[in-house]
Amino acid sequence: MTLTAQERYEAWLNDPSIDKATKDELSALAGNAKEIEDRFYRDLEFGTGGLRGVMGAGTNRMNPYTVGKATQGLANWLNGKSASPSVVIAHDSRNNSPEFALDSALVLAANGITTYLFPSLRPTPQLSFAVRALGAAGGIVITASHNPPEYNGYKVYGADGGQLVPADAEQAISAIQQVSGFDQVKRICREEAEGRGLLRWLDDEADQQYVDTVVQQSLNGDLLKSGLGEKFSVVFTPLHGAGNMPVRRVLKQAGFTNVHIVAEQEQPDGYFSTVKSPNPEEREAFTLAMKLGEEIGADIIIGTDPDCDRMGAVVRDNEGSYFVLSGNQSGAIMVHYFLSTLQERGQLPGNGVVVKTIVTSEMGADIARHYGVDVVNTLTGFKYIGEKMTAYAQTGEKSFLFGYEESYGYLAGTYARDKDAVIASMLIAEAAAYYKSQGKTLYDILQELYAQFGTYMEHLESRTLKGIDGVQQIASIMNDWRSSPPSEVDGVKVEKVLDYAPGLDGLPPENVLKFMLADGSWFCLRPSGTEPKIKVYFAVCGTSQSEAAAAIKRLTQAVMKRVDN
Repeated sequence: MTLTAQERYEAWLNDPSIDKATKDELSALAGNAKEIEDRFYRDLEFGTGGLRGVMGAGTNRMNPYTVGKATQGLANWLNGKSASPSVVIAHDSRNNSPEFALDSALVLAANGITTYLFPSLRPTPQLSFAVRALGAAGGIVITASHNPPEYNGYKVYGADGGQLVPADAEQAISAIQQVSGFDQVKRICREEAEGRGLLRWLDDEADQQYVDTVVQQSLNGDLLKSGLGEKFSVVFTPLHGAGNMPVRRVLKQAGFTNVHIVAEQEQPDGYFSTVKSPNPEEREAFTLAMKLGEEIGADIIIGTDPDCDRMGAVVRDNEGSYFVLSGNQSGAIMVHYFLSTLQERGQLPGNGVVVKTIVTSEMGADIARHYGVDVVNTLTGFKYIGEKMTAYAQTGEKSFLFGYEESYGYLAGTYARDKDAVIASMLIAEAAAYYKSQGKTLYDILQELYAQFGTYMEHLESRTLKGIDGVQQIASIMNDWRSSPPSEVDGVKVEKVLDYAPGLDGLPPENVLKFMLADGSWFCLRPSGTEPKIKVYFAVCGTSQSEAAAAIKRLTQAVMKRVDN
């Protein structure tokens, strides 16, 4: 029998395994039917990436009970797969992240699973690296990436260091759903877990191993250490997150010695008090960094999100004004820099591959093919890029060179299976320094790439639709476009509709619609997997920036008029 939200609410109030503070929080909601409905209308969904939601009491919230239940299910699943599994846990700077991380470790320990725990915040990609380096059965990261401060999350990784892909996630979800009550969640205290060797703290040796491995991916270290790294000035902001120490260590070890940190955003802060959103995709997040950049005459400004898996960069345009590179533009520049450098050195493998997502610009793909490198598309989410990397490592069919997605996630090298803002920070700075030695800026390079491959322009619109009504509204929008696809948009014929829901081109099923237009432009509708949003992606290619800008404006207006109707 399915319980109503009110019945679930009352069950929590009467559950002897729930603490008094939580019950007090819930008692204060008495009579607030709308809030009770939002907190209890469902269990916080454990999707293919794990949990993500607003923190607070309730089944549809991030709290010690929902986290504990998920961890108990995960422990049951891991113990069913292996005789003596181990897990690595990391967390970011968000409120309650350290507590959720330690509590997860103590639940795993109570189930006989050895857990390696970082003593303070670390980047998500370092967790991916550590899972592989320690030969662990899996990993957990407590983070909500760049979501607003009231959110937190719980991401699960497999033995390859990648986020769980659907087949494994379904098994983990099934195991979690079988944990019917909080009284089934096992825990032991920290002292017992440490005493039995089931809780082990990672130290600086683990950090240095990761830093060394990232720096090994550098392409022009000798040039930087010959004096260029001292002359080239970098402003870096970790946006109150986990990137502060690792990015600084990697930049310094790679040869960048003229690095300036945005002091107001240097320390961890779960409220992200200096920004509206700790998201390097947003120009506003760089306000303080650009101010510092003006003061010191910075060559490049770099920012990373709270768990340091996304990187954004700001450069100067031809008028000397700050230009915030999009994820697609940064990706295209890094693909060009990476592949051209390997080609010049005769180090491009014959079976090299660049992997990107279906909503990422085709510009990087065109550049890769120009250098004779194959391009493979995956569904949105770096877990799918990681899955391809693992498959290539097993078969030897292709040599992975670079992976990226439009949402500011990049990876070079095979040491991890997730996007890494640490290596992206190093590579974008290295590319900028290298081209500066030739008298060019990254903006100049972008214009050269436009001239050679076409002026690609992309845009993203998103609509936040919260609560049960929002879920239904997003489903209604997708059903509308799926059941009645347009034959033309703004006078341009729709040549093909790609519906990924049943699975397409060998990809797993996903609720995504992509519309290909006769003039080479496209747009794509996709409900977010981590936020109460529907996202609409747009892409065009013109012969000039003004032409491309006008085209994408028309396309966006035409599509969003129907979406918002």
